[in-house]
Amino acid sequence: MSDISLIKDKAKKMWSTFAAFETVTALAAPELIKFSGVHGGDRLLDVGCGTGVVALTAAQVGAKVSGSDLTPELIIRAKENAQISNLSIDFKVADVEDLPYQDNEFDFVLSQFGHMFAPRPEVAIKEMLRVLKPGGTIAFSTWPPELLTGRLFVLTGKYGPPPPKDISPPTMWGEVDIIKKRLGKNVRNITFHRAEYGNPTLSPAHMRVALEAYIGPIGATVRSLESSPKKLTEFRDAMEDLLSEYFANNTVIQSYLMTRAIKN
Repeated sequence: MSDISLIKDKAKKMWSTFAAFETVTALAAPELIKFSGVHGGDRLLDVGCGTGVVALTAAQVGAKVSGSDLTPELIIRAKENAQISNLSIDFKVADVEDLPYQDNEFDFVLSQFGHMFAPRPEVAIKEMLRVLKPGGTIAFSTWPPELLTGRLFVLTGKYGPPPPKDISPPTMWGEVDIIKKRLGKNVRNITFHRAEYGNPTLSPAHMRVALEAYIGPIGATVRSLESSPKKLTEFRDAMEDLLSEYFANNTVIQSYLMTRAIKN
């Protein structure tokens, strides 16, 4: 198995517990749908769809929706969500770096905190643009490195196992200049917008416990530190200190970046 295959296999397992956070990320989904300009009848692909919160939101406005994610457990949950909502959505287990769709198939290709975790960003964005029609819209939400989630990933990197060589940090997808470079001359009318949502929680400690249980990279870091109690305590204290900066009124505020562009 190649290094890239090993990284992806690890990612599948790491994100398999994420479903518990769907009610939180669901808050950001309507913002991405409105920002991208989706309407009824549009053909839309939700890349790195997780449990389908963007896909379901798009289907509710009448779009014809497909969704793909690398993690089978999340696709199972996405299908359950579609069944509960009585919505017809084509969900598939698929890799953003090798999408199982035809060239120029979709009017919209969206991703909410999904494609940014692909190990090879240049391959991921090439595939997303390949399946998008000329004149179609690509739009995505990402975590900038200077905001809460980006800072949490930096903290995780400080205490956790070293990342694989030559793999771009996910938070680089939150930097405007890098996004422009990655989209390149393939698109026009690039637009950026900052948004936020509130994550209800009783305290920074409660939020930290939830992150450890359901957010793959953070849980992996905790497990890697179990044989070093002092470092584990330091990591947990640092997480709670960081979360405290964004906590008020039983809510942790999550800010993020949305990007939209038209394929040439």
